[in-house]
Amino acid sequence: MNPDIQTTPAVRPAFPVKICGLTRPEEARAVAEAGASAIGLIFYPPSPRFVTIDQAKAIRNILPADFPLIGVFVDETAETVQSVVESCGLDGVQFHGKEDPVLVDRFFHRGLLTIKTLFWNREPMFAAAANYACTAFLVECGKGPFPGGNAQAWNWGAAKPLAERHPLILAGGLTPENVVKAIRDACPDAVDVSSGVEFCPGRKDPAKVRMLLQAIRNPALPKPSRRIFG
Repeated sequence: MNPDIQTTPAVRPAFPVKICGLTRPEEARAVAEAGASAIGLIFYPPSPRFVTIDQAKAIRNILPADFPLIGVFVDETAETVQSVVESCGLDGVQFHGKEDPVLVDRFFHRGLLTIKTLFWNREPMFAAAANYACTAFLVECGKGPFPGGNAQAWNWGAAKPLAERHPLILAGGLTPENVVKAIRDACPDAVDVSSGVEFCPGRKDPAKVRMLLQAIRNPALPKPSRRIFG
């Protein structure tokens, strides 16, 4: 990572946004400069947004040292996750499969930003939240061929009761056109967007990213956000 790199966002959204599924260093830099709050990298080989260790290192090196970079894992071993965290200089981990609560707890109690995904339509479902210790939950519908990034809009309001009890990141089918409605329906603390700001899987469209960030500069959002990304 380069401590000399500075990021001056062109747009500072009123609401935290994680852009997930980056694969190119130049696009990651553009996303950070646009004003995103964090970036997610997918370490799940079947995903079209999968990155190698070398790709992840290149992305880490082009970002400011203090910009949050989060690795997304699906049913990996603790040893593999820890190795990737150390190799790539990750600031956080997102567990997007059926991970044992003990594994999630292990990373959370090391002081790492730890996100656990829960699903509306498949396990682990929202009711499983009590089983996990983590920084925040990410919620999405759970439909489609991949664990995430399927562009599936859903009943975002179903997440509102969970958002009342836990720090919550909303995902699933979010676009510049619908993100404000989704936030108002679910009252989350942040959103996670991938396919909704792409021109093809794994390739982010800077114009769409800026449109999404601009859309949520509206100060009339449901509640103050709990701090998740630092």
